[in-house]
Order: sequence, then C-alpha cells, then structure tokens
Amino acid sequence: MPWLVLLVSAVLEAVWATALGASDGFTRPLATGVFLVAVVLSMLGLGYAAKHIPISTAYAVWTGLGAALTVTYAMLTGEEAVTVWRVVFLAGVVGAVIGLKLVRAPAGSGGPAQVE
Repeated sequence: MPWLVLLVSAVLEAVWATALGASDGFTRPLATGVFLVAVVLSMLGLGYAAKHIPISTAYAVWTGLGAALTVTYAMLTGEEAVTVWRVVFLAGVVGAVIGLKLVRAPAGSGGPAQVE
C-alpha cells in the first residue's frame, strides 16, 4: 500500500507542478486552487509513504516520477519538444525509479544491495 500511495503522490506532484506553471504567478484562481489541493495531497502521500519506505528512496521515486510525468505531459501537449534524447533520458529516470523499488539493502546490514 505505501508504494501505491507513493505512486499516486508522484502523479499529484506532476499535477501541482503543471498547475503551478499554469497559475501565472498565482493570478489564475482555478490553476492556483488545483496547485494548492494537489501539493497538499502529494505531500501527505509522501509523508505517509516515508513512514514505510526509507525517505531516501521515497523522495527519489516521488521526484523522479513526478518530474518524468511533468515533462511527458508537457511534450504531449506541445509545450516541450519531443526528441529521441528526451525520451531516452525520461526512460532512464523511470528505469532508475523501478530499480529503487527492486533493489534493497538487507535490513540492518548496511551491506550491498540485493534484488528482491
């Protein structure tokens, strides 16, 4: 459940980041309202997930997926150019996030990571 909450929180991060850009310096009420609701819900979700997932991993997943989704949305709406290199690097971010889910250090060992 914490991983699902973290993923939803990452989506909400992309929502609030996009709404922040659309708010035009908080002068557009609807976009500002979407930003405020999404940022609060996103932070609450991150806080919940961080109780169950190490904060270093939770934060990296939250920011990585949030950023990738924000850029992907901007490319789909034409606000950002779609290039092969952008897609390659976004895939790299997503791949790294998946890796953080799959690889973990043994409890209390501080030793090398192991794949689950």
